[in-house]
This record gives sequence, structure tokens and C-alpha cells, in this order.
Amino acid sequence: MTFARYPSLQGKSVIVTGGASGIGEATVRAFAEQGAHIGFVDIDADRGATLVAELRAAGFTAQFARCDLREVSEIERAVATLASAQGPARVLVNNAARDDRHRWQDVTAAYWDERISTNLRHMFFAIQAVAPGMIAAGGGSIINLGSDSWHRAIGGLPVYATCKAAVHGLTRSFARELGPHRIRVNTVVPGWTMTERQKRLWVTEEGLAGHKAQQCLPDMVQPEDVARMILFLASDDAPSCTAHNFMVDAGVI
Repeated sequence: MTFARYPSLQGKSVIVTGGASGIGEATVRAFAEQGAHIGFVDIDADRGATLVAELRAAGFTAQFARCDLREVSEIERAVATLASAQGPARVLVNNAARDDRHRWQDVTAAYWDERISTNLRHMFFAIQAVAPGMIAAGGGSIINLGSDSWHRAIGGLPVYATCKAAVHGLTRSFARELGPHRIRVNTVVPGWTMTERQKRLWVTEEGLAGHKAQQCLPDMVQPEDVARMILFLASDDAPSCTAHNFMVDAGVI
């Protein structure tokens, strides 16, 4: 297959959160291949350093900042570090999250707060950190990663689903707040995506068969499929796309 190239992404400063693995890693690689100045953050320093080394060896521009996104001060530090290396971000991809399974009966206040910090709060503060630079530059694109878990009323992860439902509200409100500055804000909503984590922890033959029966298309969603939607929304090819969910789920019904 031959995929699109977006001239507007060439040389553009991009930040991806949770970029060392899964959809985040696929997104980092996709922006690098477009010629963007890609910077990413992750709590996994080893995987982050390995990915940067691979990209630089291939001739791409890449920066990594280790960051615990549960700490607002670390978000601010990481954004400043990447901006000093590659210029203020014109694209932010709020990707980081963990879909750990949990029973509602077992959720404590401490667990609730930690999950909110892991799956939602950092998105707000990452936007807060990058928006001034985008405003000064005359525009930008922010892509928040949602989930179809709450759309489909999936059980077994109620705090995660709550966070992902809230992402749409975050997107809609920031689209209004930042729209006058020509900053577009959208949500990409993946279906069940075959990352290494999903395959290691959750994928079974029975589960795959049941899920495929609900899809319009016969193939499972791959991380690269999600990354290509993100590229489009980040590019100048999507100038009037803002405040919306963009589903990448193979047509789950």
C-alpha cells in the first residue's frame, strides 16, 4: 500500500504523549516519516531512548523527555524541554493512557484519583502548556485520544471509561476556547487496536472472533491505522475539522 504524505507536516514541531509504545509509538514513527520534528514523552525511559536511537539512525529528527504525566510540574518541564530542542509545538497528540481492568466494587478514592491523573488530567495540562506557543505561532492542531469503550458500554473498566467519555467534553470545550486562534481540537476514537499490550494481556481467539462479528470490516484495527487518522487531523488538509470525534474502529455496530 501507498499512503499519503502531507507537505504541511514537514519540519513541524510535534509532541506526542505516551509515545514509547502502542498507538503512541506508531504515531511517533508516522510523524517522523512525514519529516516532522517529533518529540515525545513517556514514563518508560528505556523504551523512549531506544525509539529515539532507532529514529535518529534512520535519519529522522526525534527528541524524548522522560515524564510522569501524573505530575503537572513534569508536564510543564517536558514541554519546555522539547520546545527548546525543536521549537514550540504546532501539534499535540494527547495519547497517554492505561486501560487497566478493575471492578467498581474495588475502586477506592486513591485509585480513582490516580486513574484520573493517568487517563485524563494530564491532557488538560498538556494543552495548557502548549497552547501559548500555538497562539503565538498563529494556529495548531490538538488531537486527544478517546476510546470506544464508553460508546459500547463495555464493562470491567468503569473509571477508564469515565475518563474517556470526558475526553470528548475536553475536546469540545477547548475547540471553542482555542478556535479563535486557529487551533483545531479533535478526538480520535480507536476501536479495539492490536497493540502489543492488548495482544499480551487481553486478546483471545474467542474474544477476537466475537469482536470481528461486530465489525463491518473483517480486519482488526492496527496502531498504524489510528496514526494515519492523527496525521490527517494534524495536517493542513483538515483546516475545518474541529470539535469532533473521528472513529477508527472498523465499523463496530
